[in-house]
Amino acid sequence: MNIIKNIALAGHNGSGKTSLAEALLYKAGASDRLGRTDDGTTVCDYDTEEIKRKISINTSAAFFNYEGIKVNLLDTPGIFDFAGEMAEGIRASDTVMITVSAKSGVKVGTKKAYAAAEKDHKAKMFVVTKIDDPNANFYNVLTELKTVFGPTVCPVVVPVIENEKIVSYVNLIEMKAYKYDGSGNAIETDLPAAAATEKMQYRIDGLVEAVSEAVAETDETLMEKFFEGEAFTQKELIDGIHKGMNLGIITPVVCVSSSSLAGIDMLLKEISLLVPSSSEVPAVSAGDAEVKCSESDPLSAFVFKTVADPFTGRMSYIKVMSGKLTSDSTVVNMTTGENEKIGKLYFMKGKQQIEAQEVTAGDIAAAVKIDALTSDTLCSPERKVQFDKIDFPKPCYSMAVSAKAQGDESKISAGIQRLLEEDRTLEYKQDKLTNEQILSGLGEQHLDIASMKLKNKFGVEIKLSVPKIAYRETIRKKVKSEGKHKKQSGGHGQYGHVWIEFEPCVSDELIFEEKVFGGAVPKNYFPAVEKGLQECVKKGILAGCPVVGLKAVLVDGSYHPVDSSEMAFKTAASLAFKEGLKQADPAMLEPIGSLKVNVTDDNTGDVMGELNKRRGRVLGMEPSGDSMTEIYAEVPMREMHDFAMYLRQVTRGMGNFTFEFLRYEQLPSNLLAEVIADSISE
Repeated sequence: MNIIKNIALAGHNGSGKTSLAEALLYKAGASDRLGRTDDGTTVCDYDTEEIKRKISINTSAAFFNYEGIKVNLLDTPGIFDFAGEMAEGIRASDTVMITVSAKSGVKVGTKKAYAAAEKDHKAKMFVVTKIDDPNANFYNVLTELKTVFGPTVCPVVVPVIENEKIVSYVNLIEMKAYKYDGSGNAIETDLPAAAATEKMQYRIDGLVEAVSEAVAETDETLMEKFFEGEAFTQKELIDGIHKGMNLGIITPVVCVSSSSLAGIDMLLKEISLLVPSSSEVPAVSAGDAEVKCSESDPLSAFVFKTVADPFTGRMSYIKVMSGKLTSDSTVVNMTTGENEKIGKLYFMKGKQQIEAQEVTAGDIAAAVKIDALTSDTLCSPERKVQFDKIDFPKPCYSMAVSAKAQGDESKISAGIQRLLEEDRTLEYKQDKLTNEQILSGLGEQHLDIASMKLKNKFGVEIKLSVPKIAYRETIRKKVKSEGKHKKQSGGHGQYGHVWIEFEPCVSDELIFEEKVFGGAVPKNYFPAVEKGLQECVKKGILAGCPVVGLKAVLVDGSYHPVDSSEMAFKTAASLAFKEGLKQADPAMLEPIGSLKVNVTDDNTGDVMGELNKRRGRVLGMEPSGDSMTEIYAEVPMREMHDFAMYLRQVTRGMGNFTFEFLRYEQLPSNLLAEVIADSISE
């Protein structure tokens, strides 16, 4: 069986994931030039918007071969707006390589990547990048990693620093030191003398001790040897770290400079020696079954990413979990229950497609023009299994969508449906209360990118605006009012006359009753009166908002045997409505939502204070684990549009929340004039 290693690159935005992928591909001979993010020339950031913005937006796949091993890299974005892409990349990987900048150290993105890897039971490795930056401090970062992530953190490649400059890199497994020339080629050099290591923040022998201690934890025999003070052989160290990574109890740390290529050769070596292959990772649960990565087993495969392309059609990124996937084969889609005909298969290297006849267990490829979508399971009819779907973050930021050009509405809907296939963290639906089309995502930048994709991929431009708030109107006291419509214009005239009692009630719909005595209003006109009122409640008298909580009782009136008509009584009812509501102490109602917000313990007070400013009522709070607290509150929907941005800023990306409509409450009188003015201007 081929040795395949799938590695997701994850970490905080700007920590050097794409540059690291570029350096690995170049050093392994898979690309013929070392691209730069700033120049828009990297293999993995090839999308128009990625090049323009100099950030990763999509998870991209690229592979290289090194010493008989095929390595699939999945370069994931670090910006929180594209957390869904990171979830896809980590799901398809066997190891998560978390990049940490030697300048800025452990950030929220570092913690999130580590937590996501832990949740999916993936092996982990830290790569400290930008090691040769003037403001870098590797040993401070190493201390921080140990403090935040605990004793599993195990240094493997460390720099030797003299006079604030790196003079060499020490591989603690080999116990060899290397210098690098201007082309990133390693030249073996002497290990630092004891006098030099005394000046280092970490002494080499102390680091070796830390590695040995971590390795000892993986095996009882090694533990005995460690306690007896015997040094481990190089093979014992390699096997111990390899086993510890697979068990999730060792997280190696290496350091590199992607720009100068220093340390990249050692990282390649550690990938080949330490990182578990697909065939070594534990079996994956698929319902009641356990699926082992084995070529001899029946086919099972997981679609972890979908790309909607207007030219090539849908492209589905697939990880083969067992067996072999071949082009021109037929498989079962367990999500739909339908058969899928597999056409052409491709190994991806950024945007480059390399045709493949078959894809074996553990490998990753892309299929074009199949019906399968993200999180679908494909399998052989002889063994039907279904893998768990990817757990995507829920949308938390919404904007109303309208067409820039008239008549583009159907094109918008079709384009957004394609985007929804591609991005499971987007949501598009009609607000039943305001009838606006609402696009929801993970943040401002997320929706901005979505609108640019619509323009660039599907040729349709949209406008994004703050969604309207679905205010309502009601009354607070019982009144009786008259409506009389009388018109003479030669021939038949118009005559309708009603007395209607209006009173508050608990109902979203108009409640209509009639208590007319003595035939003052003939029964055949009752439906016309009700219809007139039903049309009126669509627009109240304060701000033109729908009226709720209204009961109308037709109690009296009069008619003309010739001039009365349904239209006349309908008009009379509307006159009674307008007059009655003016006298009935009308009020505006605003929607209130139920909020559950997870915040870091340190920010609990800040967020509760902010909710009070937003007219929220905090109902309670309780610990939710990992130094987080869940706060329960009720907050007016009017105050919540930019809460996602506030929460991300104050918790630095660690917070999350859900917010759902709960009920209507009376709008405070001090906001009434503003709401009426806004409604009239719309």
